[in-house]
Amino acid sequence: MTDKKQWLAAFLKFLESEIQLLKTAAIATYDAATNEESKPENQYDTRALEASYLAGAQAKRVNEIEVVIQLFHTLNFKNFSAHEAIALTALVELKVDGKRGRFLVMPNGGGISCEIAHETTQIVTPSSAMGEAIMGLEVGDVAEFEIGQRVRLCEILSVI
Repeated sequence: MTDKKQWLAAFLKFLESEIQLLKTAAIATYDAATNEESKPENQYDTRALEASYLAGAQAKRVNEIEVVIQLFHTLNFKNFSAHEAIALTALVELKVDGKRGRFLVMPNGGGISCEIAHETTQIVTPSSAMGEAIMGLEVGDVAEFEIGQRVRLCEILSVI
């Protein structure tokens, strides 16, 4: 899918369906944590406590995705030309350690990914190691960044 508007609409639709699934799961998990049947049978029974931790984590994830959805509605998504520097809202195709990948540069939501037309795209932020390395680069440039103890190389293949 090369049309950026279509691609962004598909990503937003995916996020909105994902948030509905997460909200449903969070409610079910909360219900499991607070249900009368979840009362501990003895001091070692931690099912209710574990369910409450899971419900909290799910609610946090819902909040993170809601922030990204809000960004999709408020950011001005720019169409980049072939020789324009990578900046926020760029959709970038990279070759990282020999493998192709597609990334959307956003101010928030790093790590959120979705599959559109059998291709996975992941949000990357300028505060991440990869995001910091590619900001300001153009098609054909090569960057290196470190994750843990490993140095990774990436080549900018396209920017739209």
